[in-house]
Amino acid sequence: MTPATVPGGGLARLRRVRPPGTPPGPRVPTWVPYLLTVLVAAVSLAGLTFRPAGQSVRGDADYVVVAAAAGLRWEDLDPVRTPALWREAQTGSVGWLSVRSAHAVTCPADGWLTLGAGNYAAWDTRAVSGRCPDSAPALTQPDGIGANLTDQPSVVRTNQDRLPYGTTPGALAESVRCSVAVGPGAAIAAARPFGRVDRYVAALPDDPAQLLDDCVLSVVDLGTIAGDGAQRAAAVEAADRTLARVLAARPQNSMMLIAGLADTDTTSRLHVAIAEGPGWPAGWLTSAGTGREGYLQLVDLAPTVLSALGRKAPEKLFAGYAATSAPGRPADPAEAMQGARDADRRAIAQRGVTEIFFTVLAILQLVLFVAVIPVLIRARRHAGPLGPPLPPRRLVVLAELALIAAGLAIPAALLADVAPWWDSDHPAWLFGATTAALMAVGTLVVRLVPRFERTLWPMAAVSAVSVLVVATDLVTGSQLQLNGVAGYSAIHGVRYSGLGSVGLGVFVAGLLLLAGSLAQWVTRRWRPLVVVTFGGLGVVMVGSPYLGADPIGAIAVTAGVCVAAAISTGGWLTFPRFAWAALSGVAVTIAFAVTDLRRPPLEQGALGRILTALGDGSAGPAMQRSTAANGVALVESPLTLLALLGAVMMVFCQFSPWGGLNRVYGLHPAVRAGVAGTVVATLIAGVLSGTALGAAGAAAAAAVPVAVLTALRVLLHAADRTPPPGETDGPGGPLLRKADEDQLTVS
Repeated sequence: MTPATVPGGGLARLRRVRPPGTPPGPRVPTWVPYLLTVLVAAVSLAGLTFRPAGQSVRGDADYVVVAAAAGLRWEDLDPVRTPALWREAQTGSVGWLSVRSAHAVTCPADGWLTLGAGNYAAWDTRAVSGRCPDSAPALTQPDGIGANLTDQPSVVRTNQDRLPYGTTPGALAESVRCSVAVGPGAAIAAARPFGRVDRYVAALPDDPAQLLDDCVLSVVDLGTIAGDGAQRAAAVEAADRTLARVLAARPQNSMMLIAGLADTDTTSRLHVAIAEGPGWPAGWLTSAGTGREGYLQLVDLAPTVLSALGRKAPEKLFAGYAATSAPGRPADPAEAMQGARDADRRAIAQRGVTEIFFTVLAILQLVLFVAVIPVLIRARRHAGPLGPPLPPRRLVVLAELALIAAGLAIPAALLADVAPWWDSDHPAWLFGATTAALMAVGTLVVRLVPRFERTLWPMAAVSAVSVLVVATDLVTGSQLQLNGVAGYSAIHGVRYSGLGSVGLGVFVAGLLLLAGSLAQWVTRRWRPLVVVTFGGLGVVMVGSPYLGADPIGAIAVTAGVCVAAAISTGGWLTFPRFAWAALSGVAVTIAFAVTDLRRPPLEQGALGRILTALGDGSAGPAMQRSTAANGVALVESPLTLLALLGAVMMVFCQFSPWGGLNRVYGLHPAVRAGVAGTVVATLIAGVLSGTALGAAGAAAAAAVPVAVLTALRVLLHAADRTPPPGETDGPGGPLLRKADEDQLTVS
């Protein structure tokens, strides 16, 4: 065989050779790929505007009674010991309450204050260790009707000057004509910003009917549920008896809002939330803030009170959204909230296993990369006779299988959440065993496919698995990510639905590497279309409010796809390419933003809320919180170690004499485009969402092992005049391998 060359000799660009007598195929105009690329981007953007009709309902009442007990959890409820609570759970809408406040630990005083503020608040900034202090504010009653909270002015200054939320304690009380408080905790929630409580009694009177009828809003402190065993059971039963008296004396057409609004020690948990009354049937509580049926935030309670009373929430003060009721809940509270559906128990198990999993994954990948470096060094053929021999075939196969398994670790961890590992006595061991089994099965499937010997097949296969796992989870409601090891915890109060930072990193890396691998099978001018097609689907999956629900992630994916499309044909990211990529990204982002801003406020995504805050001048605290979150995540998250480890390995593979990654990029420029787009997208997503290198670490864990495997394969065949058996670079046949990006069909 002799390669055909273009006149001019040397390293002139090589072209495909058509056998003599073969009729020329139809020529496609050069503008067609560009037109199709624009159409794909437009269709992808249109997909973001689709929103199914909602089925949730909201109540309407003349009175609202908030009965809350700090520390009350669903495991405390029982039809025999707590009949009043159980009856309310049977007839009303229920949910898991995340009690996040402005304090690292939401103690009772923080929970009551956050309830009255409708925003993240903290009673003070002192660190908490062990058990939380009791909520016992200093009160005076000069007129015997109301009360004055003497510490309120200093509490207001602390929240407005020292904390990054711009919270105004007492905003809920200021939104109604008058309010009633029963108990010291209720006084904190019902106090106005200057400290006045309109009606106050320390304990519920024998006949509370007249008291509860005085104002449209009544707040009742049911006590604090702390400890365990008999002490906890006694506190729960006392709270239930108080609630029974409130229910017997409640005004006509009133709504009952029952909440376990705080933790009692440093262990964060999910708590009780029940809404019962007109318009609150037996269903799931949810809100626009959580986007998940059965989950509510503490900051959602104040907007829910005003919404039920037909009043508007004060502008710029409330951080939550009014709760709604969605159908589909099991009739029995035990079946809905306890046993196999105990989200609190699963979230507690997830918190411990997550740190173990990602720490172990980082250690194993470090060991794997160190072990594979000698294989890479020996795989590079030397010109002289004294070079080391090639690595044994068995060693190469073992390295390839280990790298494939490493790339499948996070997708396997997502799938492992199908098994109820959190219900085991040893959740970490069961989760680890399930994940390892899934990794082994996935590796075996990739290995047994007949196309395995092709250079890009392992990368394409592992990437396809990553995309398929995450996409399937999104389509089915993100059940694997909620309280999942490779997902997010509802206890943290940051995300309850859609795509988390780990899922985003794996999805973006898989999507762009898969697009880059498949783009190598078409001619150069069609490669941007392949990348944009996959990228458009990714933007829809990430940004749709009913799939990924992550508009910040969608913007980051858009930026990554634009960069990948610009360099998918080879060469560097020149200024014209950068300019076109930037303009395309800006256009899609603006269109996305306009679409989100045109929605009603309660239906806006995170992007719409951010832009609204920028427009009204209230975005400063949000930016401060994001900066602080980035700093914490950078230092504390094991994903930071995965990101740094992956970056070091990629630098070694690209710039060392034995790395081979430059050769991969020369032979497969679309793969280089996928890697570059992944880096851009995950870094932008991490910085803007407050997770620092979270998305980049997950992407590195999935992408770097298969990139190293590809580099190893290219090094092993670097001296071949023809590719390995069956290797092609498109529909035209085998290629002559060389170190630059020029490719040739040989005859």
